[in-house]
Amino acid sequence: MNTVAPDAAQFTNRTIFDGLIARAAALGAVPYAIIWPCEAHALAGALQAAERGILVPVLVGDSTLISTAAHEAGLSLAGHRIVEAATPALAVKRGIELVHGGEVHGLAKGSLHTDTLMHGVVAQESGLRTGRRMSHVFVMAVARRSEPVFITDAAINITPDLTTKQHIVQNAIDLHQALGFGAPRVAILSAVETLNPKIQGTLDAACLSKMAERGEITGGLIDGPLALDGAVDPTAAKIKNLTSPVAGRAQILVVPDLEAGNIVVKALSFLGQASSGGIVLGASVPVLLTSRADSIEARLDSAALGALYARALKEQAG
Repeated sequence: MNTVAPDAAQFTNRTIFDGLIARAAALGAVPYAIIWPCEAHALAGALQAAERGILVPVLVGDSTLISTAAHEAGLSLAGHRIVEAATPALAVKRGIELVHGGEVHGLAKGSLHTDTLMHGVVAQESGLRTGRRMSHVFVMAVARRSEPVFITDAAINITPDLTTKQHIVQNAIDLHQALGFGAPRVAILSAVETLNPKIQGTLDAACLSKMAERGEITGGLIDGPLALDGAVDPTAAKIKNLTSPVAGRAQILVVPDLEAGNIVVKALSFLGQASSGGIVLGASVPVLLTSRADSIEARLDSAALGALYARALKEQAG
């Protein structure tokens, strides 16, 4: 089936996320530690997610700063729990303790730096590491497209080696299935569709495709190397004589490195006005990374992803 529906004009860049938000709310709010929500943008996003029935936010940070931010933004903290932490680093530590105590099922970035949050999460002593490398997935909704596009990894792994890419691919496949979108078609992107020893991404793509054939990556159809046009556009794939089940119909785009991923995501966001949510996978609980520039809408989108994926992980754990 073509990824663009015959009546694709009805699909806006909000259709998909509105559905995810509604589904998350219908299943019930999931407790999340909001780490250092000491500025209005971070606090408002968490409180809006609570109002929509997506998350039960536990606000972890300096209570005075949180209260001041709420007052200045005209937000009410009534009924919301605050866990005291004097610094962002301590807030990360307290949030991780809440995870281990079973009080929250995920972590969400507030107004602290991403490096501070992820340093605490990836530390060996955090107890959140698994056998997988952690990686980030942007889930993007593009107008006139009836299903989301997953892009990975554009936020965590800068120049991933082959083993890391294996984990990146598997994490994205697992998310696609956990969100109810089924077994995905995965394109390993490069600049060309042929092997070129001078372009490492083409060699990695071929290896990943072979690893999938041998069952070392499971749950999706994988092909690469594929250039972006041949991955997502059926006409381009036909012109290029690409006959794989993934070409022209990819649902997950695996970029060769963080720079390429960042460019693809921002091009879709700022030139294509795509909506997006982001999530870090590979830890024992999901981690939501939002930018300080993100709108409340974007924070709600990430919250929906986080709630649905946290629920799926709990169900898998029994």
